[in-house]
This record gives sequence, C-alpha cells and structure tokens, in this order.
Amino acid sequence: MTNRWSNVSFDFSGATVLVTGGTSGIGASIAAAYHEAGAEVIITGTRATPADYDTDLSAYRYFQMDVEKPEQIDAVAAAISKLDILINNAGFLLASEADEMDPDNFERAIRIHLLSCQRLAVRCKDKLAQSRLPGGASVIGLGSLGSYFGMLGLAGYGPAKTGLLGLTRSLAVTWGSDNIRVNVVAAGAIDTPLCASFLSNPEQSGPHTARTPLGRLGVTDDVNGVVLFLTSGAASWITGQTVMVDGGYTIFG
Repeated sequence: MTNRWSNVSFDFSGATVLVTGGTSGIGASIAAAYHEAGAEVIITGTRATPADYDTDLSAYRYFQMDVEKPEQIDAVAAAISKLDILINNAGFLLASEADEMDPDNFERAIRIHLLSCQRLAVRCKDKLAQSRLPGGASVIGLGSLGSYFGMLGLAGYGPAKTGLLGLTRSLAVTWGSDNIRVNVVAAGAIDTPLCASFLSNPEQSGPHTARTPLGRLGVTDDVNGVVLFLTSGAASWITGQTVMVDGGYTIFG
C-alpha cells in the first residue's frame, strides 16, 4: 500500500500493471507508485535488458519494446498472461533530433505517440477484459500541453497527443461493455529529465510559472496520484475523460 500522500493511500494488491517507458521520468515514477501500492508491475524500455540501465529495475518484470517497431509491441502483448492496467507512457521528443514538419518525421511522431498506443491497447484488450479489478480494467494514455496548444517545433508531437484524446474517447465507447475504462492524464511542465533544459532556463520556465495559478512547476507525484486514482475503484464511473495536471496553466485567460 502506498502512502506518498499524507491523506490518501492506494492498494493495488493482486493487480498486474504494464507501464511502457517505465525506466525513467514520469513512467518510472508511475511504476514505482504502483509497486509501492502492492501491484505486480511490468515495464518496457528500449534497451535489451534491465542491466543496461543505471537504475535498479529488479522490482519489475522487463520487456524490450521500441514503439516504432510493431512486432515488438505485439510480442510484449503476447508475452503477458494477465493484465489489469495499461499505462501508455512510452515515447520521446523526435523534435530533439529532427524537423517534425518534414512529412516523414511527422509520420514517425504520429507512430511514436499515437499509433503505438492504439496498437498495444488493442493487442492487450482480451486480457484487460478478463480483469476482476474493482472498478474494472483501465487504459491510461499520457497526454500533454501539446494536446491543447500548438507548440513551435512540435509539429508532429502535438497532433499525435491531440489524437490521443480522440482515441481515448473511441476506445472508451467501444470497450465500456467489457468493463474497460480508458482515460488520459495530460501533464503540464513536470520536473523530469525530459524537461531539464526547459526548467533550467529561467527565460522559459519563469513565464510558464508566472502563468500557472498554483505558482509552481509540477513533480511526478502530481501525475502519479491522478493515474492511481483513475485506475482505482473510486473512479469506476469515469471513462473517456482527460484530466489536465498542470497547476491551472491551460485555464489561465
């Protein structure tokens, strides 16, 4: 049982959770939160073995999975015999190495951040439908500010993250009768290695914080708590929704 928050705790004993991209950043933090809450946690990463990472991943079952390789996505889904919760988190900012407006790179960004999520969810659907988890099985997609705003340099990432919202609604409607709930947690600026350059530049992070009503940047536990709540029995009548975890950034006029 996890007690990361002073006035709430979660118990996922007996649940099996798959967190893609669970080796670093938000994914690693979500995986750790589920593990502390008693779940059996499976993670994926791009490297061949858990030993190839600097962090201790011994608490988890590990699979290599590149979201640009459909055969690896299919292999991971086939290798899992039981699944209650799928967290579609894996991805990377292609814009850090390529121009996403280029049609080929745009297509890659859509494949990385949208098509891979749909493929893995569909491949895992039959196992999720067998879940006996209180509140039903869950699929969570990780959205972002790019789900709502046009962002310079993120010409493919933004449309993919926007598409994730539509995919979520479609899956929620289609799979509701199977007691599978599908939601998005869209994160704002969170203190992770992915945002390190942004956070370390006061000219960028300063105006962002100033626009944020709650007056601070996010930490991974801000995301973890919402993810665990949405996959718990307390959220058993919530599906097809997007929860924005951004300190109020998107609603500031």
